[in-house]
Amino acid sequence: MIGLLQRITDARVEVNGETVAAIGAGLLVLVGIQRGDGKREADRLLERLLNFRIFPDRDGKMNLDLTTVGGGLLLVPQFTLAADTSKGTRPSFTAAGPPEESKALFNYLVSRARAAHDPVGAGQFGAHMLVRLTNDGPVTFWLEVPPGNPEK
Repeated sequence: MIGLLQRITDARVEVNGETVAAIGAGLLVLVGIQRGDGKREADRLLERLLNFRIFPDRDGKMNLDLTTVGGGLLLVPQFTLAADTSKGTRPSFTAAGPPEESKALFNYLVSRARAAHDPVGAGQFGAHMLVRLTNDGPVTFWLEVPPGNPEK
């Protein structure tokens, strides 16, 4: 499971002209689900997201995590993160998880996030979304929990 996380001052997701989720300062995470991902990978990714120290302390060093600063978490499904771009000029999506399984796993991740943290917003799986954000820093990280290896 892949999480492309961005430290933000604000973010929102729109579907068909309506805002479906919005948060203030915190993390916007684009979530890519790969074949072989399951609940263990989702749980590990969430643990890393909540505890990843990318917020500045009093000295300006990245020492604080999302839970400590009380920031928002906005999860947005994005299957294109699982694309294979190693050949040619057209991406292959064979590594992406099957749509129905991925939707269920994304919903599981959102549910677990809401049980562990507040506030949590979510984009809409399978919808054409407009994602608006103000990246703070900019600070952007790629986190990956490989299928079958949730310890990473």
